[in-house]
Amino acid sequence: MAREEKEEPAVEDVPQKKKLPIKKLIIIGVAALILVGGGTGGAIYYKKMSEKKEQAQQQAPVSAVWPMEPFIVNILDQGTDRYLKIIIELDISDKNCIAELNQLKPKLRDNVLDLLSSKSYKDIVDINGKQRLRDEILMRLNTFLTGGKIVKVYFTEFVVQ
Repeated sequence: MAREEKEEPAVEDVPQKKKLPIKKLIIIGVAALILVGGGTGGAIYYKKMSEKKEQAQQQAPVSAVWPMEPFIVNILDQGTDRYLKIIIELDISDKNCIAELNQLKPKLRDNVLDLLSSKSYKDIVDINGKQRLRDEILMRLNTFLTGGKIVKVYFTEFVVQ
């Protein structure tokens, strides 16, 4: 019996395109998704944070500085006459408080004059004494205010003679 051999048709050597393995395609796809997702998430986060910052700036009360007229008082000292000239400016929490301060000006000045004239040279000569004086003025004047508050007391001139 003769064996019949089937000849297979000759396959031409056609260059075939190399296909990327499936693992590489998945890795590239996941990396692309991470980059796009991270960029989108970062943009959304940045936008929300900038909106919160704008809201905080809009809600923050606007402070102002209210100057007082100069004070010249006798201070207590044994044996000599001493004078204190001081100019005070008040940092207030709200600009709307200025009208109230202007209305209360005589009471505020009287209260500060009483406080200053009760001090001795030793009480106010050093930096700690000046800071205590600021704190006392702040505490006393805040008791008069209803619409806002004094945040800080500044001495723009302080002369003891």
